[in-house]
Amino acid sequence: MIGGDEGVYGLRVKRSAYRNSACALCGRDDLPVASVLGCCGPCLRDGRGEALQRADAAHRRTREEWGLPADIPRSAGGAACTVCVNTCLLAENQTGACGLRTNRGGELQGVTEDAAKVSWYHDPLPTNCVADWVCAGGTGAGYPRFCHTEGPEFGYRNLAVFFTACSYDCLFCQNWTYRQGTFEGSYRSRADLVEAVDNRTSCICYFGGDPGPQAPYAIRASREAVEQAAGRILRVCWETNGSVAPRLLDQMVELSLTTGGCVKFDLKAWSEELHRALTGVSNRRTLDNFRRAAERRELRPEPPLLVASTLLVPGYVDHDEVGRIAGFIAGIDRDIPYSLLAFHPQFKMNDLPTTSREQAERCLDAAASAGLRR
Repeated sequence: MIGGDEGVYGLRVKRSAYRNSACALCGRDDLPVASVLGCCGPCLRDGRGEALQRADAAHRRTREEWGLPADIPRSAGGAACTVCVNTCLLAENQTGACGLRTNRGGELQGVTEDAAKVSWYHDPLPTNCVADWVCAGGTGAGYPRFCHTEGPEFGYRNLAVFFTACSYDCLFCQNWTYRQGTFEGSYRSRADLVEAVDNRTSCICYFGGDPGPQAPYAIRASREAVEQAAGRILRVCWETNGSVAPRLLDQMVELSLTTGGCVKFDLKAWSEELHRALTGVSNRRTLDNFRRAAERRELRPEPPLLVASTLLVPGYVDHDEVGRIAGFIAGIDRDIPYSLLAFHPQFKMNDLPTTSREQAERCLDAAASAGLRR
């Protein structure tokens, strides 16, 4: 029994030992069921009306707890935000789904290209990047053009840039304390971020939360940092749910392509119904954007431009989901790297168990059976 841990903003995270319970809809009791949903993964994947209603209600409660709109704003005639998949339409004084922009007098105010809700720190390389096992900083791939060393870049460092907002509302979020920073965090200037890129920084990685809602800031900062580096190795990488507007994705991909960085898509589920239940948002934009980014992968085979990952959430993201995601990736290119990540009980799904070895091995077998080679 774990009593609790301190989050990065000093928030108490209550965790308890896992206790299995039956699905309230089908009665199945052989799968982990998160109390926040009360129903099992198969019921959600099948799109049962009551199951999705339960999920929608859970997202409304969660958003309201953090001062976010219960539903994605769709006010007729409102100011339009087109940065991400949510495409909010905001009435006067209404705030968007991510909590970053508010309609004031018909104009969106809040984060801009010049100031964002963000923090950063330097991390020695190699680091715990999702793509560490295939990227330049972790393996030396792309040496000497994109990497200082033939192996892992010991002696250099990554600038880890953490955005405190997200376009999704993942009930299992592993970095859920970013939400405190959405409202209470301070604005940081683009100039300050560029200044943090020193001569020992060989890569910048944007994550969070998610960089998508503040992509204009990150894109402009990256361009300035690369220009300031004046030919020195400086890779630009992204860890994202992939729901950003295609026009911004293209710019993100271009920065990674030309600098030796990676675009890392977190493909959370294959079933649109399950994805909506877990994240509050459809995955259609993400899958379309993944295909879009993949169109440029052959322009730079190594280090790989595009990397995918999936969090193995017990009871919900199983070998069937992984097999379908892997089949989608393999249908584009069998050599796109795919990373399977272990789940730790967090946020609203903190009553689930951790990913078991059995689950991980079944998912690995499913990915390989679907045709992936990496």
